[in-house]
Amino acid sequence: MSGLLALLDDVAAIAKTAAASVDDVASMAAKAGSKTAGIIIDDAAVTPKYMAGLDAKRELPIIWRITRWSLFNKIIVLLPLLLLLNALAPGVITYLLMLGGCYLCFEGAEKIYHWLIPHHDSHAKVEEVVGDAAQLEESRVKGAIKTDFILSAEIMTISLAAIPAASFWLESVTLAVVGIAVTLAVYGSVALIVKMDDVGLWMAANSKTAAAQSFGRWLVRAMPKFMTFLSVVGTAAMLWVGGSIILHGLEVTHIWAWPYEAIKHLAEAVAAGLSTGAGFAKWAVTAIIDGIVGLAVGFVLIPIGTRVIAPIWSKLGLA
Repeated sequence: MSGLLALLDDVAAIAKTAAASVDDVASMAAKAGSKTAGIIIDDAAVTPKYMAGLDAKRELPIIWRITRWSLFNKIIVLLPLLLLLNALAPGVITYLLMLGGCYLCFEGAEKIYHWLIPHHDSHAKVEEVVGDAAQLEESRVKGAIKTDFILSAEIMTISLAAIPAASFWLESVTLAVVGIAVTLAVYGSVALIVKMDDVGLWMAANSKTAAAQSFGRWLVRAMPKFMTFLSVVGTAAMLWVGGSIILHGLEVTHIWAWPYEAIKHLAEAVAAGLSTGAGFAKWAVTAIIDGIVGLAVGFVLIPIGTRVIAPIWSKLGLA
């Protein structure tokens, strides 16, 4: 009997440890995932554009194909590579983050530049349907996968940096959970977005009540506006996240700590003068200034990205 009780105690201890590990993974994954919100929104806003002009019946199979590649890139390629780099040269992660932050600032600033000064995107590929729908689909899928890989690399790097120091396996599982959850969230949302027009059209044509028909027509009209809103939010979030990453990286690497500390003190001073909403005010001040910094950095990087990096990528077949 005593042996059985001892065994039960051991099982209970193991179960408690396992439960604590699950809680640790969940909390760490939630914290890490929240840091990537801006990129997730932008990813969800960008991907539906690859569906434009394609057969509606092919939309979900295409999204599923991109999803599988996204999971492969995050879990099979990026996760072990980042963990190895973190183990051998952890200091490099900060510089990779800052490089990714520059990319986010460039992407966000370029979108705003195009909104302010509409012009032909010289390094964008203009695809025309020449009668080969399969070729067009293949081209679109390849473009979406390339874009997703860049965003996935940034998502996984930010997530790894946000995970508190822990055992190798706990970090691995947490990063895998973040990668899978983010991918399913993004492409699940994309699937809903691209099919919402079809849902609205079906409701408008087949619903038995006038209210449902009206709602269907409203969905069809609302989706373009929703996509515009999503794009605006995604762009703002990219600039905010990119600026924040760069400023924090400059502080962590001791290259130039003053901007990060000055913004922090200003946000705390504003929050201290408020009786309510101090936490939100502190976040808002920090996010706005980070976004302005991100926009400034992005505008500086636009000529470098479009005239130097884009031609090189094009020659390498990466554009």
